[in-house]
Amino acid sequence: MNNINYQKWLDKKTDEISKSGIIPTLLLHSCCAPCSSYVIEYLSPYFSITVYYYNPNISPREEYLHRAEEQKRLIESMPVKNSVRFIEGDYASDEFYKLSRGLENAPEGGERCRQCFELRLRKTAELAAAESFDYFTTTLTISPLKNAQLINETGKALAEKYGVEYLFSDFKKKEGYKRSIELSREYGLYRQNYCGCIFSKKENV
Repeated sequence: MNNINYQKWLDKKTDEISKSGIIPTLLLHSCCAPCSSYVIEYLSPYFSITVYYYNPNISPREEYLHRAEEQKRLIESMPVKNSVRFIEGDYASDEFYKLSRGLENAPEGGERCRQCFELRLRKTAELAAAESFDYFTTTLTISPLKNAQLINETGKALAEKYGVEYLFSDFKKKEGYKRSIELSREYGLYRQNYCGCIFSKKENV
């Protein structure tokens, strides 16, 4: 999948879905309401979306709960063409700290982040397979600070393992990140100044 234009791939996929007249189901992993805002707006004409809020990396718990409530509020407020519902995963912070052991000082975007992406996408793929979703994907590629190629390659590997199609993306393209900021302002969404984990928070102090 090296050097693939993920946005072009996604444009082709949504065009195929639009022409088919069928609305497939999509399990969308979301890290927060601001990141999901544009993604929901963009994908809801083509998919019946279930937003899966699974983020055991977020610290402290109060921050996790605040983001979860903002996610639910956004879903209830946004006008969408097809249905959007919400599922909250377990706040299993011990799983994140277990994978972070020995990687506490890894730079943002390094090995700790790679394993965190894999954990959250793996749980999403597992649920997508168990609930017979047509596709799964994540909002993570909307961030200019996240490695879209790494995230998509992780999704592809998990799709092959669990037998559910992964929806490739680079949501920051087509001014997606800019649109997410506009939507955040429109809906008065809480925007945090760090990715979520205690390590990224320390880097932004």
